[in-house]
Amino acid sequence: MRINLTKKDVINSIYMQIGYSKNILDLILDDILKLIINNLKKKKKVKISNFGTFEIRYKKQREGRNPKTKEVKLISERHVVLFKPSKDFKKFINNNSA
Repeated sequence: MRINLTKKDVINSIYMQIGYSKNILDLILDDILKLIINNLKKKKKVKISNFGTFEIRYKKQREGRNPKTKEVKLISERHVVLFKPSKDFKKFINNNSA
């Protein structure tokens, strides 16, 4: 049993449901992902209804510690992608958990 869901799995699942060519579905999925990435690069939020919101957040430089050696290191400043699930998504996950 595979743990991760891959791009190929997504394409195969859509193919089984609607029957479009896998090449076309691959292009469509690539376009959707590029659209999300390009909007995040422009510092825009990407909100997908009933799923959630992606946004970029800036993190300042800070000190961090290696838990094993207790060595202090400087963690560089960077931008990170955050995902906030929608209320519907949270409700679905909490009601359908095994």
